[in-house]
Amino acid sequence: MPRPAPTELPTTMRAARILGPHRTEVATVPVPTPGPDEVLIRVRRAGVCGTDLHILHGDYALARFPMTPGHEFAGTVAAVGDEVRGVAVGDAVTADPNVPCLVCPECRRGAWNQCHDLSVVGVTRDGAFAPFVAVPERVVVGTDGLSAAAGAMVEPLACVAWGLRRVRVRPGDDALVFGAGPMGCLLLQAVRAAGAARVVVVDPVRGRRDAAAELGGDLTITPEDTDRLASFAPLGFDLVADATGVPRVVEDAVRYARPGGTLWVFGVAPEEARVRLSPFELFRRDLSVVGSFAVNGTVPQAVAMIRGGSVRVEPLVSHVLPIERFAEGLELAESDPHRMKVQFAFGADAAGDAIDRAADRAADGAAPAGG
Repeated sequence: MPRPAPTELPTTMRAARILGPHRTEVATVPVPTPGPDEVLIRVRRAGVCGTDLHILHGDYALARFPMTPGHEFAGTVAAVGDEVRGVAVGDAVTADPNVPCLVCPECRRGAWNQCHDLSVVGVTRDGAFAPFVAVPERVVVGTDGLSAAAGAMVEPLACVAWGLRRVRVRPGDDALVFGAGPMGCLLLQAVRAAGAARVVVVDPVRGRRDAAAELGGDLTITPEDTDRLASFAPLGFDLVADATGVPRVVEDAVRYARPGGTLWVFGVAPEEARVRLSPFELFRRDLSVVGSFAVNGTVPQAVAMIRGGSVRVEPLVSHVLPIERFAEGLELAESDPHRMKVQFAFGADAAGDAIDRAADRAADGAAPAGG
């Protein structure tokens, strides 16, 4: 099928900006011009991540102000640089936001997420809370067959996929997940797809517990009901995963692990936070503590998981807003206990009244609906 010819692009666009801690605006800025090895992506959807909130509060050391955030996104190729050969105008794509240098010691051993000179779309370079974003061709991944809403969920799932490689779920394992927000529900499904026989999810919010149950949780309970875990898994859980980033949850989670089990530290805790763990208990019970940071070559894997149906992502999108409501979107993502994934829509996706309907479905603690 022939590719569509390039169309004339605008020279300016309305982009969300973080000027410094707690200072935001939506401003008119130039449309980026792709370099020789870069791809210009016309953004259709972009999701709000906890990292964006850390940037807003000025407690994410990598961020450079002023900047356009947004690293979870999907769209179509609008233009390509002279050296680009692998993608064409009109292709449906997303991108791995981490752009490693490829030459430092960590990159040379394949630990690209630990690169000493890491460039990150939406953190150290302008991101996708704008109608257009330019990224190197080498981080672009095709999303043919995925909706824009699903494509913007690829990066969060890729984070889960990287951690899944590290914790090595075995067929028949029992797993316990703390947190049923968007990341917890992705983690639940990925662990199930990897072979876990039963997955229990703990969350205080009813709507989120309902979502987890619909997506495959065998038991969904409140933090006050964790005494039920002893009867559900008398020997403990092979995998205990924290998707909350709350230090006291991490500290408490160890006691639910089966001997030989693994504690997966997935949620992002404050950098200065500390937890107390017993070295003797880790030693005596053969416990493993595994952390996982961002993505590491797992974006194509995440696309395959969504495309193949092993992980459902669209039910996790609860709010869809135009970028002019940037501040409102950040406030929803940070403060609304019932929200799931908040996304910004651009172009045709931002037209009509579907935006308000998506928000209405997520209000009042209702189970989230697809975006």
